[in-house]
Amino acid sequence: MQHFRNGRDESGRDLITAVHGALEEFLHDRRATVALASAEFAQAVDALSGLVLGGGKRVRPTFAWWGWRAAGGDLTSPGTEAVVRAVSSLELIQGCALVHDDLMDDSPLRRGRPTVHVSFADHHRREGWRGAPERFGMASAVLLGDVALAWADDMFFGSGLSAEALARSLPVWHAMRSEMLAGQYLDMLSQVRGDEDAETALHVNRLKCAAYTVERPLHLGAAIAGAEQPVVDGLRRFGADIGIAFQLRDDLLGVFGDPEVTGKPAGDDLREGKRTLLASAGLRLAEEQGRTDALAELRGVIGDPELDADRVAATRALLLELGAVDEVEARIDQYTDSALRALTDTSVTEEARGRLTELAVSVTKRDQ
Repeated sequence: MQHFRNGRDESGRDLITAVHGALEEFLHDRRATVALASAEFAQAVDALSGLVLGGGKRVRPTFAWWGWRAAGGDLTSPGTEAVVRAVSSLELIQGCALVHDDLMDDSPLRRGRPTVHVSFADHHRREGWRGAPERFGMASAVLLGDVALAWADDMFFGSGLSAEALARSLPVWHAMRSEMLAGQYLDMLSQVRGDEDAETALHVNRLKCAAYTVERPLHLGAAIAGAEQPVVDGLRRFGADIGIAFQLRDDLLGVFGDPEVTGKPAGDDLREGKRTLLASAGLRLAEEQGRTDALAELRGVIGDPELDADRVAATRALLLELGAVDEVEARIDQYTDSALRALTDTSVTEEARGRLTELAVSVTKRDQ
């Protein structure tokens, strides 16, 4: 991470490379430690390392880094590498969320590869072991997700941050973990209840994605830097709105995304019965327009695990026709504009303001 000591962090590529290196070093050390206890467990942990190191845009560490920079984080300070290690630990929280989310949604693919629970179930079948392969896959995913969450704590608190910075960060870290888990639970709850309310969908987005993807990482970086409360408040307003816009884009990609780009089957959110704003808008608009046929079709599609490609295509056309896609796109623009206004009103470094503005556009206009 020499380039950080020299202050050359202008490109996102440099930061992403540094985050990857910090994760690689941490996971290598942890694998060596667990291998002393059990070679089999070390091999299982390789699946987690493969997920964490095998892809991802490093959105959370990037926002945390720029939260630190926005609050005056000094590149010339000897603690810069500790900050990189600290923000990199967010990828392990993301690893926990992905492994558990894929299990709860019974998703077959992640980044174009079998999900952890599917991979371990397949391994069970190949070995001809006793018991149900799916149950072994489920149990393995639960354990590896737990490992990721525990190791996120270890990496953050062992990052080398000063005692003062850790003390400032602790409440943020704890809140972020709790909000992520609360959002995951509410996501499941809204599905089993068949909740069609738009406000419920936005509340789930706020907790499950916005808080731990953008808002709390920014807050965490600012806390590490010792930001004043007005700066923290402004960054959190910016982060909350951009985080919701980020998730709304994700909701659109869950239905309209190209599997070759997203790495997930087309229409998976529909099969899983996700109560997204897109689904809520489609149902409401069908009712408002007196389209009983469309209303029945959408209710039949959402949560149908046997949904095939033809019905996914028909549902896409229906959501476009009803105006649901336009409504979600308008919401994305609304939240992005609101976030950028909050950033304008917040006293942060000009370099950070420019980079955060760029990030706001990139995460809300993406195709994967």
